[in-house]
Amino acid sequence: MAISDPLGDLITRIRNAQRSRRSSTRAPASKLHANVCEVLKREGYIRAWKVLDVRPGVRELEIELKYSEGEPVIKEITRVSTPGRRVYSKIKELPRVYNGLGVSILSTPRGVMSDVEARAANVGGEVLCRVF
Repeated sequence: MAISDPLGDLITRIRNAQRSRRSSTRAPASKLHANVCEVLKREGYIRAWKVLDVRPGVRELEIELKYSEGEPVIKEITRVSTPGRRVYSKIKELPRVYNGLGVSILSTPRGVMSDVEARAANVGGEVLCRVF
């Protein structure tokens, strides 16, 4: 069955795994998924991620989730821009997630980055998701 929103699927897999207190989860691999996971790792929301070769031509991401005192580090992760409604933001109009406590992940001309990095690079783009 084809997935109409692969990034939304990745976000849902992470959310569901954290709610069921799993140590890791797997999702289909792509460059966008790897870049989003790298931003989550840099911002301290996940422990690590790696690409696994399941069989020839099929790769998956294994994402190690992070917990603090038994509670998930990711309290909320939501998709903002969907295939049916793309959300773009100029750098001056980029919203802050929970007044700077969370991050937005953006797809910019310079690659996938967090809202903090986008402000430093002075570049806007498509708001993929927000994490708190």
